[in-house]
Parts: sequence; C-alpha cells; structure tokens
Amino acid sequence: VTVTEMAINQIRDMKINSNVPDSGVRLMIVGGGCSGLTYDMDFETNTIEGDQIFEYEDIKIFVDPISYSYLQGTEIDFIKSFSFSGFQFNNPNAQKSCGCGSSFTV
Repeated sequence: VTVTEMAINQIRDMKINSNVPDSGVRLMIVGGGCSGLTYDMDFETNTIEGDQIFEYEDIKIFVDPISYSYLQGTEIDFIKSFSFSGFQFNNPNAQKSCGCGSSFTV
C-alpha cells in the first residue's frame, strides 16, 4: 500500500481538525456499495494482531490481514477538483469498480 503526498497532507489536516494527534489511520475493506466491496478509513490508536503497518512521515496506516489481501499494490491518492474531492484508491486487484469509484469487485 502506497500513499501519495496529497493524501498524506489531507490525512494530516484531518487529524489536526479532528483533534486526534496520536492516532493512525485504519484502512479496511467492508462489504457494501454497488459493486460488493467498499473502502473505509477511520482514525485508530490501537493495532490489531497481524496488522500491516505502513509509515509515511508522521502518518501510520494500519491494515488488517483480510483487508490487506484485497489492498496489496493499492495506491491511495487525494483528488481535489470542481466535481470531486476525496480519497481515490488505485487498486490493481479490482476487476470492476462502480462509477463513483468507492466500491469494487475482485
């Protein structure tokens, strides 16, 4: 899992605005969305046994083993445009994605 500089900066800003300076980010795959699986992110302070931990400067990303199997090779970016602002997941394991890009099928 790689995270672009834009995404790191956005996560850092969100940590400051949410007043959770000591937390990392939990990245997970959950069932749902129009394609079957969806990406979810939340602030987290604790690791789970078996977590993959990715460190980018002062940002830690925690991924549980099941989610990691879907996320290997994924790049997380943050896009800001007139029509869309948000995290974008470039996942080489996704065989099909929905139109909004928030859910996928493997």
